[in-house]
Amino acid sequence: MNASESATTILIHLAGGVALLIWAVRLVRTGAMRAFGSQLRHALQSFTRNRFAAFGSGIAVTMVLQSSTATTLLVSSFAGQALIVPAMALAVLLGANLGTALAAFVISMDLGWLWGLCVAIGVAMYLSSEAMERPRNIGRVLVGIGLILLALIELNAAAAPLARSPTFRVVLGAIGSEPLLGMLVAIAATWLVHSSIAVILMIATFAASGLFPPATALTLVIGANLGNALIPVLDQLGAPAAQRRAAVGNLLTRLLLALAVLPFVGPLSGWLLGLSPSGSRLAIEFHVVLNFVGALIFLPFVKPISGLVERFMPGKEEKGEAVTPRYLDPNALDSPTEALGGAMREALRLGDRVESMLRDTMTLLEKDELKLSRAIARADDGVDTIHESIKLYLVKVSRNELTDEESRRLFEIVTLITNLEHIGDVIDKNLRELAEKKIRKRYSFSPEGLAEIREFHHRVASALALALNVFATRDLVLARQLFADKAAMREAERRATDSHFQRLRSGRPESIETSAIHLDIIRDLKRIHGHIVSIAYPILESANELRESRLRETKEAARNRETPATLIPAPHSGG
Repeated sequence: MNASESATTILIHLAGGVALLIWAVRLVRTGAMRAFGSQLRHALQSFTRNRFAAFGSGIAVTMVLQSSTATTLLVSSFAGQALIVPAMALAVLLGANLGTALAAFVISMDLGWLWGLCVAIGVAMYLSSEAMERPRNIGRVLVGIGLILLALIELNAAAAPLARSPTFRVVLGAIGSEPLLGMLVAIAATWLVHSSIAVILMIATFAASGLFPPATALTLVIGANLGNALIPVLDQLGAPAAQRRAAVGNLLTRLLLALAVLPFVGPLSGWLLGLSPSGSRLAIEFHVVLNFVGALIFLPFVKPISGLVERFMPGKEEKGEAVTPRYLDPNALDSPTEALGGAMREALRLGDRVESMLRDTMTLLEKDELKLSRAIARADDGVDTIHESIKLYLVKVSRNELTDEESRRLFEIVTLITNLEHIGDVIDKNLRELAEKKIRKRYSFSPEGLAEIREFHHRVASALALALNVFATRDLVLARQLFADKAAMREAERRATDSHFQRLRSGRPESIETSAIHLDIIRDLKRIHGHIVSIAYPILESANELRESRLRETKEAARNRETPATLIPAPHSGG
């Protein structure tokens, strides 16, 4: 093998080892979140009564998740919902910093021989627990730990020959001679892989193989430590100020620590080598010391730091209801059951918004208030926004491995929000415009016509309330009741149409001038009812009851077409 081929082989092994390490760290985090996500969230919320308990919970949760970024995003979400005070949120993040360092310290111990055992046990747990999610996810964690250990072995094997390469030494020497450049390289690498543990382990492995001197290793560790605090700040740029403050405060503490320590990496590396002459774990131990010292310095001052950040990041006053999702927590995506629970709450909130639009539409038809018409149009814009947010959130949830029950629930949520969005469009694009046409032309319904519309509207509104209950409870009796109401609604439409034409034949002026509007309103309310009934379809399908019912309905519809109830054709229902 010539030198070129040898270098190529080494770089391929190196790239494979780095990729395996990054993926394995993510595998551990995903498995831990799915297995213990709800308990970890509860721990973060419960143990924040004082700064020391908050600090300890940050350490524990981060060591389980293997990611201070995940902990930061969780805490930021709680802070944004006012579930945790800013000072305690910062205390948790100081603990998360140390938790990351301790997790890397434990993984980097001479445990390479364990990788096969971890993978074997993990795979066995995963394959033998198909019906039990927690054992499967614990198996996923064990496989991830085993692959991390295997990746470190591979990186050690690939780094040793590189340490003897003159070209590689020149490149690393340039980084070592420019501490600021080295720190920026480590920040960029940490942001790129979104895992400081993976970057710290790589730095430690390369340093132990002699790829760069101790001072350079310490510089890179400082950069990785700072880059890890930068990730959640960049990931939450569009979030409200209250949600971002804890991450910004944590970044501020790490930046101050980096600026204070960076000028002294040379003497520090010599001092640490004196304590541990081999220097094989220098980067790992420095990472632990750095974050431990940071906690000692800043933990007593979490309140002033939080106050300072809040002063420079004031929250904007919200005018009216903010049209943003409340329950779509991005940090729950690794736990499908929890994520679907949040999506369900958001879908019901969307249902409340559509119910309000439907209620306001009847008020608009009765009272001719153009101001209310504009409010309905804005409400529909909000429906579209929330619908789109839920849909994209469910797409992310669907990338997980879902159980049959979770897949059914996801489909039920998609069915609900799709029909609610269609209902919002019918209200905004049809009913609202019909009401405005009536207002502009100064038309008035006859008392009987208005009463018919009011009664029809009441039936539709009641059906929507029932549909939301069906979705929330999955009650088959209620689902059958909702579906059965479809035939009753068809009969109510026929009666309303017949009554309207009776008034036309009697020459009622109000009925004549509002005839088109009246019939269109009845038709559009019937369309809305069709969408409402569709919400029950997934529940009926899961109980194997829908196919037979739909077949009977089709036969009945055919009989109705053969023997029409009236010579005047009823308007197309669209439902």
